[in-house]
Amino acid sequence: MATTSILRRQSVDLPLLITALLLSIFGVAMVFSAGQVETPRPGMATLWQKQALWFGASLIAAWVVMRGSVRLIEWSAWPLYALACVLLLMLQFLGSGAGTAASTKQWLTIGGVRLGQPAELGKLATTFMLARVLASQRDTVASLRELWKPLLIVAIPLLLVLATKDLGTALTFIGICFAMLFWAGVPWPLLLMLASPGISLVFAFSTGVWGAWFLVLIALVLWYRPYLVEGVALVVTNVVMGVVAPLLWDKLKPYQQKRLLVFLDPSIDSQGSGYNVIQSKVAIGSGGIFGKGFTLGTQKRLDFIPERQTDFIFSIVGEELGFVGVALALGLFLALFLRSTRVASRASDMFPSLVAFGLMSAWFVHVVVNVGMTLNLMPVTGIPLPFFSYGGSFLMVSWLAVAVMLRISAEGRGQPDALGL
Repeated sequence: MATTSILRRQSVDLPLLITALLLSIFGVAMVFSAGQVETPRPGMATLWQKQALWFGASLIAAWVVMRGSVRLIEWSAWPLYALACVLLLMLQFLGSGAGTAASTKQWLTIGGVRLGQPAELGKLATTFMLARVLASQRDTVASLRELWKPLLIVAIPLLLVLATKDLGTALTFIGICFAMLFWAGVPWPLLLMLASPGISLVFAFSTGVWGAWFLVLIALVLWYRPYLVEGVALVVTNVVMGVVAPLLWDKLKPYQQKRLLVFLDPSIDSQGSGYNVIQSKVAIGSGGIFGKGFTLGTQKRLDFIPERQTDFIFSIVGEELGFVGVALALGLFLALFLRSTRVASRASDMFPSLVAFGLMSAWFVHVVVNVGMTLNLMPVTGIPLPFFSYGGSFLMVSWLAVAVMLRISAEGRGQPDALGL
């Protein structure tokens, strides 16, 4: 029996590990292709070598993390969260941007040397901390005011990230928050009411749409019957958002307004703000079923695809490997999501279950936003594609997340599968 227990602790979730390895190898190959252009820029052709080195370092770091235990991860939540918040705060003084996110301060830079992106560590630490807080709440959440503690945990790093003008990463924090609240059993009406101010802010740019949404919200409040103070505060907040939205639009600078308008119609500034997404759509659309061939994409080789090694690397997949390559990449991501959800559903208790689902949700938001912006379905926010986009700190944190997932899977073997996956 003791031998069986040891083997079970040391077992590796091969489907999860193999999927992550395939995604990373696929990603290194696409970074290599990104450097194969007619007029190469200095350093571009060798980026894949740096990415491969980071891949190797990430595997070593993942192996080290896998040697620990879930309880050690739970214990480290507080110090890791505090460290991440301090590093995010330092970005206000030592932060810099790059690429399509040149106006942000997401890179910690000292003496002109970029050391990494603290927000990546922040997502990992916030997931651990939020899981610890939610796992400690034994009673079912029945009102919005009972969510103040988990919301505060997310709000601190979220506001620090927003202060660096990194909207894409901020969206990831929001996605992690709502996904983990859902997995913790928070009723969907509460989640919808919690999201309602943001929904009102977006819908307020159309009076008719906002009016219809407001009626739905009133009906939801009357049906769910939250505490009177919560219900009144919710309605008032949504009305304020509806009034404030046009005022906020007027306060935006012209280039900020143009970015939002370009999302709706890139052709209004085809040589400026809309150039990136237009070229991305052309590249993906020209790939057809089987693509133009690995490294042979003409849009890429002629240097028309912007930030092709990071934000728009999915455009290269579409152009060079076509529908088949896109389907393969998205299929691997789907396999990763499904396997991660299985790990969450079979975890030994609530904390590791929430951690696994939170890590999966972070990957999911990244994939949806990144792929969406290459197709003009989402605004261009500078958010990378997991395991594909060039970047050492992002790849490292992605593999640390894989290691944590593998550790949770190893300790959760034999548990009943709540989802039947």
